[in-house]
Amino acid sequence: MNLTLKIWRQKNASDKGKMVDYKINDVSPDMSFLEMLDVLNTQLIESGDEPVAFDHDCREGICGMCSLYINGEAHGPDRGVTTCQLHMRKFKDGDTIYIEPFRAKAFPVIKDLVVDRSSFDRIQHAGGFVSVNTSGNTQDANAIPINKENADKAFDAATCIGCGACVATCKNSSAMLYVSAKVSQFALLPQGQVEATDRVLNMVKQMDEEGFGNCTNTGACEVECPKGISLENIARMNTEFLKASLKG
Repeated sequence: MNLTLKIWRQKNASDKGKMVDYKINDVSPDMSFLEMLDVLNTQLIESGDEPVAFDHDCREGICGMCSLYINGEAHGPDRGVTTCQLHMRKFKDGDTIYIEPFRAKAFPVIKDLVVDRSSFDRIQHAGGFVSVNTSGNTQDANAIPINKENADKAFDAATCIGCGACVATCKNSSAMLYVSAKVSQFALLPQGQVEATDRVLNMVKQMDEEGFGNCTNTGACEVECPKGISLENIARMNTEFLKASLKG
């Protein structure tokens, strides 16, 4: 396939940035999207040009690093996949492909297609954990009976990889789906009950301080989420938040 790529180029956070056109030929439909960008960068380096900066790590749909906005969709036109799992057979010969970084106030651009998502880390640090005293005879986690329905829902919530597609897709740049997944994976388990009140209050507070927008129940976040995180988690987080607020 022969393609035209329109890629956002931005030298640093203070640079204005702009879309730059690139031609790339003989792209195999079996390539992943990131492999196609590797080929482009090889061409740029060989011609003495600056390669395109983009995030990637595991390339197996696990780490959540490969966050690109492709033709107006987070992670591109496929469903249930991250950018590294997107293959070029989803495009046609002669296509023009627009490639941009995830855009949100809380995700400032570092360079080109790379954004700073450390705001997610700060939300997680605010309460997305379970404190356990490891000294003495600590009870094994698998020795605590858990209702299967709750265990399944907690596991589903825990599949969130923190890629930020929900934020990039939301018209308000809301992080509610991400935060609710992190709250739910503990709220549904007995191990998470001890710190439940502080957890949801602290994580929601941190989310607001980071500058994320509010949820208006559009549902685009669930559609674009590569792990299919359900909107039910947002409802659960709202319930947990209300309970915690009343206790306070």
